[in-house]
Amino acid sequence: MLRTLDLRGGSRSNRVLRDIVPRAQIDVDSAVESVRPIVQDVADRGAVAAMEWSEKLDGVRPENIRVPLDVIAAALDKLDPDIRIALEEAIRRVRIVHEHQRRSESQVTVVDGGTVTERWLPVDRVGLYVPGGRAVYPSSVVMNVVPAQIAGVESIVVVSPPQKDFGGWPHPTILAACALLGIDEVYSVGGAQAVALLAYGDEDIEPVVMVTGPGNMWVTAAKRLLKGRIGIDSEAGPTEIAILADDSANPSYVAADLISQAEHDVVAASVLVTPSIDLANKVQEALIEMVASAKHSERVMTALTGVQSGIVLVDDLDHGLAVVDAYAAEHLEIHTRDAHNVSRRVRNAGAVFVGDWSPVSLGDYAAGSNHVLPTGGCACHSSGLSVQTFLRGIHYVEYDESALSDIGPTVITLANAEDLPSHGVAVAVRLS
Repeated sequence: MLRTLDLRGGSRSNRVLRDIVPRAQIDVDSAVESVRPIVQDVADRGAVAAMEWSEKLDGVRPENIRVPLDVIAAALDKLDPDIRIALEEAIRRVRIVHEHQRRSESQVTVVDGGTVTERWLPVDRVGLYVPGGRAVYPSSVVMNVVPAQIAGVESIVVVSPPQKDFGGWPHPTILAACALLGIDEVYSVGGAQAVALLAYGDEDIEPVVMVTGPGNMWVTAAKRLLKGRIGIDSEAGPTEIAILADDSANPSYVAADLISQAEHDVVAASVLVTPSIDLANKVQEALIEMVASAKHSERVMTALTGVQSGIVLVDDLDHGLAVVDAYAAEHLEIHTRDAHNVSRRVRNAGAVFVGDWSPVSLGDYAAGSNHVLPTGGCACHSSGLSVQTFLRGIHYVEYDESALSDIGPTVITLANAEDLPSHGVAVAVRLS
């Protein structure tokens, strides 16, 4: 079911491995050109254009683009009690973890009379994108809203695609999650038109300064196109899981976790890295049985047999670590002996799930960690969504006359070395 890539005896160079590990082939550049006219139309005509594009692309047009407060309240009232309890517990745990990400003001005395203070201020207004395609993602509401609230963002708006089955409003479970978190500004719009509306606003909708949250290729393309006008968290690609496992791993656990990510999308990536041929064979056998009984078996099968998925055979655990670091997975599971210490050797991953009892699906919902994570190898330079995403560090430089007099000649020397003498004059005029 999974194709096999045999890297035994091969290079362990990060440069080489980055080019040969399985990876989804997504052409965002082409998508940018496709969404450009959508973005421009929404920039010109606002919400009216966004609703027209929703009708054209998704076959549904909401009565109004803003979801009425009574619709949001009704969604919470009608929410299955068990789902409400589960969401409340997920919110509680995510808050616990993210509360510890708060940043505090710091002041450094560089010299007598010269200080630099760093303050962390939240962005003013953010737009949080919650997908609404093949699946319903109230968990994404939680993962986006909680860190923004803890960061102190005063104005938070959620957008999610309109649904034919729910009167053109977003899925009621998404609206219920918004209600639980106190979010009452929700717009029924998805895709590139949603990102454009958040970025430009109109006479009734205040634009945002940042957009976060995962979405499809068209959402990613719009975020790329509008980056600069708005801040973004990342360019989210197809979801991915890598599992580093040795012969001690449970084949059924490994197979189940590979399937869990393949369930998201036909282009989702599921990769097993192992030095054990025996484990690889047992995982293949388990997959055949488990995929057949999966609710979304066709989608899972397509994802597992795609070029983005596979089993990578390596010489040993060190070789395996080199491969997973080169892959830089969104989600990385460690199923090895001494999994805790092995996990601490990992350099590149969005989130690491350690041992038999920490599957990725735990992190998707209720571990307390954030599930909005870098994809496509970006975990080698980027982090997942956090309170820090919504904060800006600002330096306050405060020197008195004596402190400036002391360092002034140094500034003048460096300014002249860069052939920017007026920089030096700005100091010299004060010292004279």
